[in-house]
Amino acid sequence: MNKSTNSHNDQNHQDHPLELWGGLECTVNRVQDAYFSQLDRNGHTDRPCDIERFAGLGIRAIRYPILWERTAPDGLEHANWHWPDERLNALRAAGVTPIAGLVHHGSGPRHTSLVDPGFAEALADYAGAVAARYPWLEYYTPVNEICTTARFAGLYGVWYPHGRDDRTFIQALLNQCRATVLSMRAIRAVNPAAKLIQTDDLGKTYSTPELSDVAEFYNERRWLGWDLLCGMVVPDHPLWNYLLRNGAEAAELLWFRDNPCPPDIIGCNYYVTSERWLDHRPERYPAHHRGMADDLPCADVEASRVLATPTPGIAPLLQEIWERYGIPLAITEAHIDANREDQLRWLLEIWEAAQGSRANGVDVRAVTVWALLGSFDWNCLVTAENGYYEPGPLDVRSPLPRRTALATMMNELAAGEPLSHPVLRAQGWWRRPGRFVCQPVATPDTVTSTAADGHRVVDMSAPPILILGATGTLGRAFARICEKRNLAHRLLSRQDMDIADQESVERALARYKPWAVINTCGYVRVDDAENELERCMRENTVGAATLAAACAQHGIHLTTFSSDLVFDGSNERPYVESDPVAPLGVYGRSKAEAERVVLLNHPGALVVRTSAFFGPWDEHNFVTQALAALERGDPFVAAGDLTVSPTFVPDLVHACLDLAVDGEAGIWHLANQGELTWAELARRAAELAGIDASSLESKAAEEFGFTAPRPRYCALASERGALLPTLDDALRRYIDLRNADRDERRELEAQAERRQDVAGGERQAELDEAIHSGT
Repeated sequence: MNKSTNSHNDQNHQDHPLELWGGLECTVNRVQDAYFSQLDRNGHTDRPCDIERFAGLGIRAIRYPILWERTAPDGLEHANWHWPDERLNALRAAGVTPIAGLVHHGSGPRHTSLVDPGFAEALADYAGAVAARYPWLEYYTPVNEICTTARFAGLYGVWYPHGRDDRTFIQALLNQCRATVLSMRAIRAVNPAAKLIQTDDLGKTYSTPELSDVAEFYNERRWLGWDLLCGMVVPDHPLWNYLLRNGAEAAELLWFRDNPCPPDIIGCNYYVTSERWLDHRPERYPAHHRGMADDLPCADVEASRVLATPTPGIAPLLQEIWERYGIPLAITEAHIDANREDQLRWLLEIWEAAQGSRANGVDVRAVTVWALLGSFDWNCLVTAENGYYEPGPLDVRSPLPRRTALATMMNELAAGEPLSHPVLRAQGWWRRPGRFVCQPVATPDTVTSTAADGHRVVDMSAPPILILGATGTLGRAFARICEKRNLAHRLLSRQDMDIADQESVERALARYKPWAVINTCGYVRVDDAENELERCMRENTVGAATLAAACAQHGIHLTTFSSDLVFDGSNERPYVESDPVAPLGVYGRSKAEAERVVLLNHPGALVVRTSAFFGPWDEHNFVTQALAALERGDPFVAAGDLTVSPTFVPDLVHACLDLAVDGEAGIWHLANQGELTWAELARRAAELAGIDASSLESKAAEEFGFTAPRPRYCALASERGALLPTLDDALRRYIDLRNADRDERRELEAQAERRQDVAGGERQAELDEAIHSGT
């Protein structure tokens, strides 16, 4: 292919630094007759103060929605410009350049669609109206991800109009490309200097030799949107005959040759799922990866989950697209659905790839952090509202969007400052040994090899997280999940550090030099505490205060744990962080006083109140014991008048680690969303597990003979942000793990009888990995 010419090419891109941009997830997609709006779900629709938050991230530009479906759903004569008037002027005042998006994975207002013959002209009319109202707007993306949207809506049947054939895919593709050409024509009639930033997923497909023809076709198809706009689809184009066979007419293809509209900047969107592996042996892979390609059974899997040596990432793909078009590039979406430290590692890898590509002569203008307010339900391609949320630099689960560690990293990148977070010294999951979904496949020669293959290796000198409480359920859970998340850590016992002994604390801090400490140790015997006041106060209060003072002195983040027992149970609604404490017993008093002295000594500490642990890694928690007894048909007695908010340990640990990485401080309630009595908890768990609960007996708390008084009601909620899923969601995941463990062990026993121990061991190792991950 010949490179397109572009007015930017006579500039030396090294004359300007790599810019940091931001992107707002704004999809308004249609599924049948239902619309799914990210702007409504992330709250930006009704929160103009977000503009100031965006500007505070250090971004130079933002991909911002002026969406056709929202502004003029009933035609231009009924358009409501109030919202874009307010937001665009605010961005302008804040010094952030808007890149106006007009259709973002959408299909337009209800009266049209991607296969409507009038779609292109109607969008162009809207684009001209936008330009007339905002003649100062310079950058536009009339249609986001043309080729990707055509695949989802026309080939895979995911979005409206739910096509499942090549003909509908091509019709949607050509309609969107024509709409882009006509829209830019209408915009430039108002503002001749307006520029097109055309985005799409920059991916690549690799395969076994048996599927090489399919992979080659996919790798040509990914260029179609850009090729059409650049006027490159002519009779010698590799897909010319494919297009004609599936409904395209030569005249409509050549129209793009005669009316070229090459992007001023090509926007490359890159995700960990962008690079794919096709395998003709689908039986080697989990069922949800199996399908058909060109009428051949195959598996379609993220390359990162299969290839023994991971791909170098985006850098070779940037080189490839630069060589094809010769047009300046921007990475217009850089985001990963992952734990916080891997979000940071992903952004760093993308930023370094962009800098390295610039050094190799590729004109990369910017990296766009996506999505500033996170995104909802993209794990199901936004086909349902399941409440699955991926945070971004700003986390909207708080009453007002809360800055995460990504926001701090963005500020450092924008200012050209050294990156400060210690978790950046390790590899992301896509480069770690535990990433595979099957036996790894030898990386084919078609994968470009660069010096990036081995970058970001684990730095053994990285400062660790100190986890205190080696003998406890929570301490061991933190160590297990830190291992899974590739967070350097040390699990310490009381012999390693006695938190109530200042000298012991100082010795351990000097030896390990941690950046964070997580204190899970302490006195936990609620009833015995009534007769062991001095010991309880030493371990829970004096120790926490001593540890907090030392961490504050050395600039170390501290996470420590409190309890719902700091409350007296007089509330008639769940307790939130600002409710006054009024403990009934010694244990609760030790925790309440610990909260006070910890935050007095270390205002930057995080104090987590939580309750009623259950999880897959100990046999003594209430839910595990209840299900075991009920499954055997044994009597099981539980309190029917004490209301709590149970907490799934893996959820708690993951949320605490994210908050620690974010550097959060103050008191935070972390429990799964929901409240019930202990007896109701046992019954609900049995119901979800399909276990007969007829042997469950509910009794009043006073019949148990507790020494320490218990609050009748101590459900927890949060006014700072509901970070944990619902209780039912947590119970289902716990039961899935429990059932898988039981069923797998049954299968292993049968295999052992057939002398297939080796195969069984391999399967058990995979299961253990899943269980250990807490997912």
